[in-house]
Amino acid sequence: MEILKYIGAGLVILGSVFLFLGALGIYRMPDLYNRLQAGTKASTLGAMSLILGVGFLQPEWLVKTLIIVVFIAVANPLSSHVIARSAYKNNLKPFMKKKMDAYEKVAETLPKEEDRL
Repeated sequence: MEILKYIGAGLVILGSVFLFLGALGIYRMPDLYNRLQAGTKASTLGAMSLILGVGFLQPEWLVKTLIIVVFIAVANPLSSHVIARSAYKNNLKPFMKKKMDAYEKVAETLPKEEDRL
């Protein structure tokens, strides 16, 4: 049982570091799309590590923490994708040093939402 405490403490520390780096990335990035990428990847890994570490520190909570980790693994990337897609559809342009939009050509060939209804 002593090894579980060390693993749990290491995961809690690792999760805290990733959450801090995610917050730093959100603060430092220039636009919404970069902030979403920095925040989502780091917060997903950080929250999963932290919650799994709590599960190792309290073994009776391990099953519940695994369920939460699976939910975070599905919900965080999905929600950031929805936010980014909504921002793009509302013409929020990314910060770029040179003009480039690879998705614009593809989006023009897709049917409009009004046509699908």
